Amino acid sequence: MADKDIDEATGIKTTGHEWDGIQELDNPMPRWWLWTFYATIVFAFGYMIWYPAIPLWNESTMGISGQTNRLQLKADMQEVETARRDIIATLAEQDLEDIRQNQDLVRFASAGGESLFKVYCSQCHGTGAQGGPGYPNLNDDDWLWGGDLEAVYTTIAHGVRNDEDDDARISQMPAFGADGILDRAQINAVSEYVLKLSNQDHDAALAETGAGIFAEQCTACHGENGRGIRDLGAPNLSDAISLYGNTRETIRDQIRQPRHGAMPPWVNRLGAASIKQLAIYVHSLGGGEEAPSE
Repeated sequence: MADKDIDEATGIKTTGHEWDGIQELDNPMPRWWLWTFYATIVFAFGYMIWYPAIPLWNESTMGISGQTNRLQLKADMQEVETARRDIIATLAEQDLEDIRQNQDLVRFASAGGESLFKVYCSQCHGTGAQGGPGYPNLNDDDWLWGGDLEAVYTTIAHGVRNDEDDDARISQMPAFGADGILDRAQINAVSEYVLKLSNQDHDAALAETGAGIFAEQCTACHGENGRGIRDLGAPNLSDAISLYGNTRETIRDQIRQPRHGAMPPWVNRLGAASIKQLAIYVHSLGGGEEAPSE
């Protein structure tokens, strides 16, 4: 019976397992493999003792080292915050134009502003600040309230048409159609004149009629040439850039019953230093303007 447990060809004992007449030999494991296996067991026990490893109810054992990735991250973040504290204080104290003259501060503010923008602003203005219907494109040079650093700072800090900040930018366009100020024919005529102002295809006869209506109803805010008045937040109508679209239909709709966007104030939520970083970043996107001359 014992002879049946020995493979005749090799003389090695078999395990008793057989597949299609092929018997499995009971070869011993290589010693190098066994010692490696034993070493991993020893290492695992050592690791468990040295590092946090055993899960408990709300946490885990700390281990002899007392180190965790979370504690290391907290220490690293504290180190970063300590290093940033002085430069953040400098940003909060200095004027925007003074910051702009210091390239180290500008680089720091631009990098920080980009991060802040992605967290707080990209939801409306897009990750590339390209905007969309109802949300301004911050890459061009078309600004409702001005595109110099101070103007951008004020808009971000206090917002637009909100009830939270007394210094919010406020502008309100009348609903010329919904409120019965102009009838449909007059709105159509003014729409054609606006198309003419921006050098788009238009009905010349209607545009001529619309010019007189525009002079009576619209120049107080948009100016005689339709280029807008920034102190009032009135857009420039002489270019092809429009917040809600520059087609004949969208222009008519905006005159008949205008849409008014809103923006929250950020200064109390983020602080002056962060608002300055955002202002410098937005200003650097390509559409920023120089401060107006005194």
